Amino acid sequence: MFTRTTFTSMLTCARGLACASATLAAFASLAGLTAPAAEAQPLAPGQDPFYSYTGTTPLSAIAPGTVLKTREESYHVAGVAVPIEVVQLLYRSTTETGQPTVNVTSVLEPPAGSAASSSGPPNVVAYQSFYDSLDPDDEPSYSITGGVSLTGGIPDAETALIAPELLSGDAVVVADDEGEQADFAAGPEYGKLTLDSLRAALSSPATGLVGATKVAMVGYSGGAIATEWAAELAPKYAPQLNSLIVGASFGGVLVDPDHNLHYINGSALWAGVLPMALIGISRAFGIDLTPYMTAYGQQLFSQMQNDSITQVLGEYPGLTWSQIAKPQYQEPEQIPIFVKVANQLIMGEHGTPTEPLLIAQGADGTIEGSNGFQPGIGPGDGVMIAGDVRTLAREYCSRGVAVQYDEYDALDHIGTAAPWMATTVPWLAARFAGQPAPENCGQIAPGNVVAPIG
Repeated sequence: MFTRTTFTSMLTCARGLACASATLAAFASLAGLTAPAAEAQPLAPGQDPFYSYTGTTPLSAIAPGTVLKTREESYHVAGVAVPIEVVQLLYRSTTETGQPTVNVTSVLEPPAGSAASSSGPPNVVAYQSFYDSLDPDDEPSYSITGGVSLTGGIPDAETALIAPELLSGDAVVVADDEGEQADFAAGPEYGKLTLDSLRAALSSPATGLVGATKVAMVGYSGGAIATEWAAELAPKYAPQLNSLIVGASFGGVLVDPDHNLHYINGSALWAGVLPMALIGISRAFGIDLTPYMTAYGQQLFSQMQNDSITQVLGEYPGLTWSQIAKPQYQEPEQIPIFVKVANQLIMGEHGTPTEPLLIAQGADGTIEGSNGFQPGIGPGDGVMIAGDVRTLAREYCSRGVAVQYDEYDALDHIGTAAPWMATTVPWLAARFAGQPAPENCGQIAPGNVVAPIG
């Protein structure tokens, strides 16, 4: 059973504690497999030529989602191979600023003896990882092929979320949804990378997914960023693919990054995400925020360039905006270039999902040391804001989307993952079965004002 203890162990494992073997044993037990001995680590993405495009056709002349390279691997957990076949694809996609780029996705095939149908391709679950990192070598594709990085324990532990879908007979597609630069918190880019990974997976004969007719998308926390933005952008960015999407489930949702900077300001656990997010956004948009930073802020920007979520959680307790920004910029909104990019990262401003949504959000982040009493922000789960998520859910309801919104008043960000996943597994099965989607739009309480910064 997936419990809060299980999810908490994902973070502690990723920070170097010995739990990867337990995760591997659990998966092997579920699948009825016996894992072989650990192998040597593969080349990291920065040194692996598979991650680079060397063709003669300019990327700008290649359609998004086009497969550029293909290789076959075995699925690894904590560096140990299990008998799950993986096809990895290098594909063409698009950056936050609209430039052509390449990225890698991993297609996990359901194991022999699973509940897969023998007729036609399986259903497809796009699982978006919460590997939250500024280090390009922390990508899920590296962990899947046996690499172990500092944040590698997160994609290893996410096997607990992926295994139920594989064992149900579904194929699982795991994109490196932060892209080749690790553009942390750049939501629209996450969404395009996710959609293009599905285009690639569904068009490649090597994956066995050509002709698949049902796709669902799933992600929590950082994975929710990719999932929501993919759902929001799909009708315009990938309309043919959008017609195959039967549902999207996401929890712990970053709706308005500007609000979140205020919410985690001074937090005991999450404050280190503040500079981490600023670095990721700067990188994605090609802007420089260091002229607005204090000497200490510039120091953090320098030392955190390749940090992951596992390195910043709890490491900067009480860190505030005023410590990293110069006095004349007492609020983020006083920095014009920040305003310009932050307004582009607000969910719900770029499109409307056409598939049913399952959205979950915790609302008791006080145990994680975040202030839930700020005017206009209110309670959250410690890092994400419940009022913002309610506003997003209600807005989509008003546009005709079937939304099931679950708010957990007594749970924080870590704790909410358990009931979200417990609800997601049967919810996905019902979407694949073509059952009517549940919705509770009429019961969602009003939320915060979410709008571009004026």
